[in-house]
Amino acid sequence: MSQLDLALEADISTRHLSFLETGRSLPSRDMLLHLAEQLHIPLRERNVLLIAAGYAPIFPERSLDDPALRAARQAIDQVLAGHEPYPALAIDRHWTLITSNKAVLPLLGDVTAALVQPPVNVLRLSLHPEGLAPRIANLPEWRAHLLARLRRQIDLTADPVLVDLVDELSSFPVTRASFSTPATDQVYADVAVPFQLMTGVGQLAFLSTTMIFGTPVDITLSELALEFFFPANAATAQTLHRSAETNKT
Repeated sequence: MSQLDLALEADISTRHLSFLETGRSLPSRDMLLHLAEQLHIPLRERNVLLIAAGYAPIFPERSLDDPALRAARQAIDQVLAGHEPYPALAIDRHWTLITSNKAVLPLLGDVTAALVQPPVNVLRLSLHPEGLAPRIANLPEWRAHLLARLRRQIDLTADPVLVDLVDELSSFPVTRASFSTPATDQVYADVAVPFQLMTGVGQLAFLSTTMIFGTPVDITLSELALEFFFPANAATAQTLHRSAETNKT
């Protein structure tokens, strides 16, 4: 965003903005927060800005088990459970698994035990050669999608944990699974990258989507993402519904 664009978005003069940028004027706390909002700076970094400017941080960071976040945790659990029999999970800013619904565990199959010991990193679980990677039918495409998403996150945050993570994931070998790629690949080729996984109940294909809290004022909630996997074809939907019914009996 250019200086002019930011000034227009923030409804201040370019002269005043220039004075703030060069240090000729010191921003008030409200002005600092206003500019951070226009720049879509994450809450964690807004606290850093406040401290650097001599103000106290205002955005708290609490565990999801904190009583103050009880309503949010209940909402998360309810939304994830409501997505069954399709898989859904909640992750933090480092892609650490917070919780998941009952449809996730059956998809893990025979991944090595070390990868599912808490804390579980879902990207490592997906791309590790002893994780899901050998069973992902379109591994090169799915891997490229995940790494691109991770690098965009690094561009925004410069988080050193994510930098180390992308280096680790990039070092994993890439081998194409020896499974047939269904027509789903062609159907969604110009729209989205499907997640195609061989499981004990057959080859499944998913489209993924992400949900975040719309107006968080807590750092934990602002960095939480809910990942939902929807069936990319009728066969996947039927298989998952049939498996869910079988598990009930």
